Amino acid sequence: MESLNPEDLIKEIERLKKSLDVNIVAHFYQKDEVFQLADITGDSLELAKKTINSDSEFILFCGVAFMGESVKVLNPKKRVIMPKMACCSMAQMIDGKFYDKSIELLEKSGIPKNNILPITYINSSAEVKAKVGEMGGLVCTSSNAHQIINSAIQSGKKILFVPDRCLGQNIANQMNLKSSVLNVIGDKVDEVHQNSDVICYDGFCSVHQLFSVDDINFYREKYPDILIAVHPECDPEIVANSDFVGSTSQLIKFVQNLPESQKVAVGTEFNMVNRLRAKNTYVLSSTKPECPTMNETTLEDIYNSLKSIEDGNPFYEIQLDEKVQKNAKLALERMLDL
Repeated sequence: MESLNPEDLIKEIERLKKSLDVNIVAHFYQKDEVFQLADITGDSLELAKKTINSDSEFILFCGVAFMGESVKVLNPKKRVIMPKMACCSMAQMIDGKFYDKSIELLEKSGIPKNNILPITYINSSAEVKAKVGEMGGLVCTSSNAHQIINSAIQSGKKILFVPDRCLGQNIANQMNLKSSVLNVIGDKVDEVHQNSDVICYDGFCSVHQLFSVDDINFYREKYPDILIAVHPECDPEIVANSDFVGSTSQLIKFVQNLPESQKVAVGTEFNMVNRLRAKNTYVLSSTKPECPTMNETTLEDIYNSLKSIEDGNPFYEIQLDEKVQKNAKLALERMLDL
């Protein structure tokens, strides 16, 4: 393909959008130039739900692979194309084998499988969602995790929360529940899990681990009236020292509803923070908290994907095993039912 400058790429993308039966979908963490081209924007579950109402045959999903899979699970008849098959590092921290090992270690620790109710954060592969669905478990998001865990705890079973230990611990702390962290590297059998209400798999988001209490102290010393708003994927110590904790969508609403004069430091991905407000919004980090995989998708990738659809040979299409599709949908639908 002849190299095109950004202006010409945008013109070509707009032309192809008009001629093809396609919706471009972009997560909040995408680069500005990608985000601005999207027909549908939102966080991961929001995007999956919004695409249900799309009449287009093709969904061009600008995000990471697990999100594209969630769109496919809820929209099995649509063709979901990724301009870049980017992978979330947290989602890659657990697969089917590590999930099975988690159950095995808990059984060896004295917790029978039939006394475990699994919950997976939406930041997980369709394979893991399917494993959870098969065991009667369900999916959650950062915005509804409290509600999902509160409902699940009524079962009287131990909650296995995968893959984000921080989200699991933060919700457990909010609910005054006991939590522990399960590490599947090695074969350590730990009886401490018997006394836990929520057993958290030892996964995490690399971006949200960049924020520190030192960063919070720096801003509070510099601006005594500043507010600190963070995502619940942050370490529990960060959450405990913040003024507001919320999902991506909740952070956006919180910041945008503040008076323009109110200073706020936000602990989440840089691209989204940078778009929130023109004044008095700061990034809660001494380094740029930019998700490397969310930032992989470029204008050229979108153009190439649209061209591949036009040529009748789309690439990076999400394909799921029938059993995985069925059981992952069960886990997602149980969440939506609540």
